[in-house]
Amino acid sequence: MATPFPIIITKRLNLRKATPADVDRVFYFRSDKEINKYIKRAPQTREMAIAHIQLLNDNLKTDKGISWGITTKDSNVLIGNICLWNFSEDKKTAEVGYDLDPEFQGKGIMSEALKAVLDFGFNQRGFEIIEAYTDYRNIPSKKLLKLHGFIPSEGKKDTDNQDNEVYYLNL
Repeated sequence: MATPFPIIITKRLNLRKATPADVDRVFYFRSDKEINKYIKRAPQTREMAIAHIQLLNDNLKTDKGISWGITTKDSNVLIGNICLWNFSEDKKTAEVGYDLDPEFQGKGIMSEALKAVLDFGFNQRGFEIIEAYTDYRNIPSKKLLKLHGFIPSEGKKDTDNQDNEVYYLNL
């Protein structure tokens, strides 16, 4: 029996599963130059966005990751995404990733979503460490991580992207 998707509700937000109906917004998040300025990603197509939604669902089924689409309480339209993924073999470590429509940045939305997802990761899933990889130039992301208690992981490098700094948070 499949585990139900863990919907998370906060004061202002609904964190829900992305569906094929969200393809236009997922494509936007994965292709917009401003959102992706610190991410090394091949140019995206709408078909790639459809495949990405399928991958998110597959990762959920195989317990490799959980990805939430972020919406406001007023609208079901995705304004961002947040995920726990790249689970370690022993399921004690996960990585958090996120993106947010620039129109909604600077309003505490990602902070609210991150707090809820960290709570879920540590208290529901039992992770002991949650890591985050962010570009050294991405000051808002680094401020967000530090606000939530993440500290730089000295000596740990992202082999796929030398511009990334690695942060972590222990339970």
